[in-house]
Amino acid sequence: MDTRNAARIGKDLSVIGLGTWQLGADWGDVSEADAREVLAASVEAGVTVFDTADVYGDGRSEQIIGGYLRDHPELDIFVATKMGRREDQDPKNFTLAKFREWTDRSRKNLGVDTLDLVQLHCPPTPVFSTDSVFDALDTLVSEGAIARYGVSVETVDEALAAIEHPGLASVQIIVNAFRLKPLERVLPAAAAAGVAVITRVPLASGLLSGKYTADTQFAANDHRTFNRHGESFDVGETFSGVDFEQGVKAAQEFAALAASVDLAPPVAALAWLAQLDGVTTVIPGARNVEQAKANASAGSVPPLPESFGEAVTDIYDRYFRQAVHGRW
Repeated sequence: MDTRNAARIGKDLSVIGLGTWQLGADWGDVSEADAREVLAASVEAGVTVFDTADVYGDGRSEQIIGGYLRDHPELDIFVATKMGRREDQDPKNFTLAKFREWTDRSRKNLGVDTLDLVQLHCPPTPVFSTDSVFDALDTLVSEGAIARYGVSVETVDEALAAIEHPGLASVQIIVNAFRLKPLERVLPAAAAAGVAVITRVPLASGLLSGKYTADTQFAANDHRTFNRHGESFDVGETFSGVDFEQGVKAAQEFAALAASVDLAPPVAALAWLAQLDGVTTVIPGARNVEQAKANASAGSVPPLPESFGEAVTDIYDRYFRQAVHGRW
């Protein structure tokens, strides 16, 4: 597994991490035993980054990770969690008192004194330009409750505003073959500032696996059913905000592109993303051991040819640029 570092993280991270939203909720049912098997398979394959949040299963994801790591104290796993979605999305709720409350809960769930990384979880846009918010996060660092802080964002503009804060360690943003806008400004700006970039939704909620057809159905408690049009949270988090049927067609073209370099579609999608300049780690989810192993294998794929990236851009331009480029 290849590793990357960023000055403000100060630690080597595996280029493929593990997103654990699916181990908490909103992707159908995953038992704790199955979740632990996914964690173990990921670690065995070289993953050193787990990304979670205090609202994934109302803390279930954090608790499962915490239990697993307590049972394996020999592991050096970097756990990135998130906070800020437990309250109404009012900028007035982003205070030091609330941050202490939320981080105390996450520290208890994870069973640690100091959280490796806490990210504001896609807060309201005004939060990114509120100095007192970042002063409060600096206070938590000085008190030892957190080692570093970052942000998870929906838009390029939010990411660029956050990078201006000198204490920021990381930006988490949606980037994949169907969402290319962050390549233009966010990745270069983060690299220049020494800020880590954590890329989420790297397979466009599974579209880039190439497994789906226009008739594919998902469980009722899967966000790919209940949030397809943004009914519960930002629609960009589900299929990257692209039209599902268009996404299926584009994914068929991407699958052919992956085959041209002898890779399975999801492995090619993750490898391409992990090899981009400025990307620190990519956090695909996995619901079973096979997915976890396949995802991790992308972290050791030899450099893809320049023509691969050009073909990705061509697919994006024809299918998605007009619909998504100006939105996020």
